[in-house]
Formats: sequence, C-alpha cells, structure tokens
Amino acid sequence: MKHRDIQLQYRFGAAARQHGAEIHNPLFDLLWALAEAGSIQHAAVRLGQSYRHFWGSLKGWEETLGEPLVHWVRGQPARLTPFAERLLWAERQARTRLVPHIESLRGELQRVLDEAFDGTRQVLRIDASHDLMLPALQALAGPAHGLHIELRFAGSVDALRSLSMGRCVVAGFHVPTALDRHVHYAQVLRPLLKPGRHKLIGCMRRAQGLLLARGNPLAVEGLADVVQRRLRFASREAGSGTQLLGEHLLARQDLDPASLNVVAVESSHLAAAQRVAAGEADVALGLQAAAAASGLAFVPLIDEDYFLVCLVDALEQPAVRLLRAALQSPDWQRALEARGGYAAVPDPGKVLSLVQALPWWRFRTPKAGG
Repeated sequence: MKHRDIQLQYRFGAAARQHGAEIHNPLFDLLWALAEAGSIQHAAVRLGQSYRHFWGSLKGWEETLGEPLVHWVRGQPARLTPFAERLLWAERQARTRLVPHIESLRGELQRVLDEAFDGTRQVLRIDASHDLMLPALQALAGPAHGLHIELRFAGSVDALRSLSMGRCVVAGFHVPTALDRHVHYAQVLRPLLKPGRHKLIGCMRRAQGLLLARGNPLAVEGLADVVQRRLRFASREAGSGTQLLGEHLLARQDLDPASLNVVAVESSHLAAAQRVAAGEADVALGLQAAAAASGLAFVPLIDEDYFLVCLVDALEQPAVRLLRAALQSPDWQRALEARGGYAAVPDPGKVLSLVQALPWWRFRTPKAGG
C-alpha cells in the first residue's frame, strides 16, 4: 500500500459546540453511515446524499487509498471489507486516546477567536492531571464568567513542575481523601509544594477504582486479584496522579507494583478504559466516570479530592478570582451532580493551606535507609 499522510484542518462555525474527539472526516462519515445503515441507499439517505454521489465518493476513496472498502453484490446488502473495518477500529482508538489533547487544542483555538472579538476576556493557563470534568469547567467559565481557561493535561507531577517553572498560573492534582499517613504521596509531593508559597483551591471530589469488562466476568474484587491472577493491566504514564495512586494502594496491601502484568501505558482515563473495552487489557485503574463512558464495570477503591493550586501572589489576579467564582457557582455544582462518580467538595473555590487541606502533610516521611 502506498504511504498516506495525515493532514489536519479546522473551521469556524455557528453550529452547536463539539465535544470530545469529534473531528469529522468525509471518509469515516461514509464508512460509519454504511456500517450502521447496512445498505448504500440507506447510508446515502442518512447523510443527505444521493445514491450516485455516495457511491462515487466511496470509489474515489478506494482509488486514493489503493484498497477496496466495500463488498457489493447487486441484490445483497453492502458490506465493509476487512480493510475498512480496520480503518474504523483504528480511527475509534485514535479518537479515544486523543480526547484530552483535542479538547485542549480546540480550547486554544477558541481562545484565539474569542480574543479577536473580545479583548476584555481574561485568560488563565492551567496545567492539570487528566479529568473528565475539567473541560466542563472550561466551558462554564467562558460564557458565564468571561474567563478563557487554556487547559493542558499532564500528569500530576508534571503539572506541579510546570507551576514551579512558571509555565502555568494554576496546576491541578489529586490525592485520596482518606486520613491515613500517605507516606508515598508525601515523598513525591513535598518537593513540589511549599507551605506559605502555594495555596490550594477546592475543586471537586471523584471516585477511582478498577475498570473491568461489562458485568465483571472475571469476578475481580480488588487489586490483590489483579496481582495474584496476573491479569492484563492497562497502566497510566509515570508521574500521573493515577499511577501514583496505584502505587499507594498497592503499598497499603504490601503488594509490589512491579508484580503488575502491565500490557499498555496510556495518558488518560478514557484511553485506559478503551483498552479494557477493546479486550486488549483485563483491568485498568481509573475514574468511575470513565467506566460509565466506556460501558465498563467499576469496582470502587477510593475517593479523591481534586485540587487546583497556585502561588500565593496569584490569588488576587483577576483570572484566578474568576476561576474561584466559577467553582463557587451553582452551575458547577449541578454539573458535578449530573455525572456519576463525582461530588462537590464542602466549599468549592475556597482557598486552603496545604496543612489544612492535606492532613497527612504534617507527618514526617522516613529517611532513606531509616
């Protein structure tokens, strides 16, 4: 097969907002319509095209790709070829993995357009651990509060490092709500957060657990099952808050992270969930909301508080004040309540000290070799 380059384009429009990884391509529009409709005639009607135009477009794509896309015999339903089926599968996988990055790119392009029309709008750069509700906060803050959030997803550790290096004004990270010593968390986070220099802002609470095939056919009850039965595990990238959470949960049960049978490493909750949904992994650690979005079973393990953090000097910046107002709004509370696996914190948008918000912060971590 000849090599084919990928070319990305975008356009402005007055239609309803796009969500997730919705990037339309005429080839995949044709293939999805045909796969769902079962006939060229019905697929053409679904796309508002004539039979002749639909058929001509398919033949044109076959010439471009150098591969047949449809098995067609007069009087029989049209069927996608194995090559076309692989194309649809690959495109679905790519969309799932790229959701956070596409949302971030779309938000940045939206900011450019908004600034061109409204020079009074405030802009705030947030680097944050991946979460499914942050794009909702981004969408809420814009029209309701005049704040454009320039959102970049990164692991919790990378987000905090970005804050310390001045690449963002606000960072996002998450820690368990349970009041134990969290020694592992303290070892990782202490070098990145300084009392008196950093302040936390309450954002939301969320549930994390095991993502499993629909109905949990393997009857998995916890991480001990995952380790002892050598189940195929879809992990998160090193430095992510969820990877740190996994190490913490394993340590609480005296289980070695190295004993996990890791078959994939992904950069978002949805991508890890897709690995399980596609049968490429037996289990992943992730959000309840990601399990629901991917049609998976969920075994809850722990609740987390998701915090935003900034330097003390940034608290009175107009953009940060608008961010806090968005978090305090009833609309944000309703958005959290409407999505399973999330809950509002007692006082969202409130400024908190490290010791106040992280009770384990006062505990000393053991010295190496001690």
